[in-house]
Amino acid sequence: MPIDMPIALPDSLLSRLSDFLASQVGLHFPKQSWRDLERGIAAASRESGYRDVETFIHWLLSAPLTRTQIEGLASHLTVGETYFFREKRSLDILEQQILPELLRARAKTEKHLRVWSAGCCTGEEPYSIAMLLDRLIPDFEKWNLTILATDINPRFLRKAAQGIYGAWSFRDTPGWLRERYFTRRKGGRFEIQPRIRRMVTFSYLNLAEDAYPSLVNGTNAMDVIFCRNVLMYFAQERARKVVDKLHRSLIDGGWLITSPAETSTVLFSAFTAIEFPGAFLYRRIAAAGPRTTAVRHPVPSYQGDWEATAAHAPEVLPEAGGEQAKEAEDADSREHDEREMPQRKARACADEGRLAEAIDWCEKAIAADKLNPAHYYLLAAICQERGQSEIAERSLGRALYLEPDFVLAHFALGNLCLSGGRQREARRHFGNALTLLRACPADALLPESDGLSAGRLVEIIASAQASLPRAHKELAA
Repeated sequence: MPIDMPIALPDSLLSRLSDFLASQVGLHFPKQSWRDLERGIAAASRESGYRDVETFIHWLLSAPLTRTQIEGLASHLTVGETYFFREKRSLDILEQQILPELLRARAKTEKHLRVWSAGCCTGEEPYSIAMLLDRLIPDFEKWNLTILATDINPRFLRKAAQGIYGAWSFRDTPGWLRERYFTRRKGGRFEIQPRIRRMVTFSYLNLAEDAYPSLVNGTNAMDVIFCRNVLMYFAQERARKVVDKLHRSLIDGGWLITSPAETSTVLFSAFTAIEFPGAFLYRRIAAAGPRTTAVRHPVPSYQGDWEATAAHAPEVLPEAGGEQAKEAEDADSREHDEREMPQRKARACADEGRLAEAIDWCEKAIAADKLNPAHYYLLAAICQERGQSEIAERSLGRALYLEPDFVLAHFALGNLCLSGGRQREARRHFGNALTLLRACPADALLPESDGLSAGRLVEIIASAQASLPRAHKELAA
């Protein structure tokens, strides 16, 4: 049937499709949402060249989805409708209570702040946060501010990076704000000012699948995470996993801001719910008392009972020199742990936002093993979080001097160059990374990547290039 006509798909087919999307994409469509599912799948069918929706669905069900297909489906099955300062109550709480407290505390120590818009759609939410911070911080240039904005939909990211919007995006915004932060363009369009656009870093991320918190994608040690009107698309078990990872992405005392429609005591049980007039927000608060730490329990040797045991089972007596070999092995293990300890400490401190301590541990790791490129890569990631781009770039250069095939170092240098407007250098580093990645099996896990596969990083680089309109043509060349 032509897809531009009204459709009424069989419930049995919609049920199979709903289950398939929950397992493959992480999107949840209960029966009461099947009409929305019909409309979205019809649009996806048209884009894929199918005139018959049922044929398209049967094709989808026939095999696991590729990443490109997942992205295409997500663009039709999730709502891309948003506007500046949407759900203003939570932004008012952020502006009037949360941020002033954070800014007062950080003004006395390191002047840094990290905010993540998870599921940023076409960019109105992170740009709203950027404008809000611009009004709150008079000595803006002295602060290291991170606003990370991620989405599964590359089309949304491209529009967000362009920063050009129509009047509908301002439907609940005071006129003075549009005049202050935007430039009028032809056709009733408005372009956000470059200094506000530069405050936001847009990146592809699939909340249902990708690894986070992670230094690789910058999702660690967040002060505030916005995840509004996103969790409603996930099945309950998938939503729990996402919330758990968001909890770990926050520092102690960090805030998670969701939509009022997503309030749940069960889903956010790991958080402390804080009630404000007209809104509930969630805070990660460490439990009272000492933190739980992993303890390595030694294997019991049972030396006192050895003779009796050996009498009944002589065949298990160790060979001559076995005890010495075990002692040597234990010594090697302890020495390995001692060598690796500074890097583990550095990562742990970085994940908790204690960046100065993290750098100290990185320097200890480098002092103990100057020829390990992983130490320099980790130092660069932490320095970049502190806004020390020049130090980060030098450290990545050292990592590549020691290991020219270090894929993540090429990727990180590409990102640094892009953020600095050096598109030609970015193209070179991204090209180097892609060349190395395409020589690897797609499912090969990359060293120092928190479980990222080679194929996945290829897709991330492609999405990053596509989301940067000024560099897109050059990078794709």
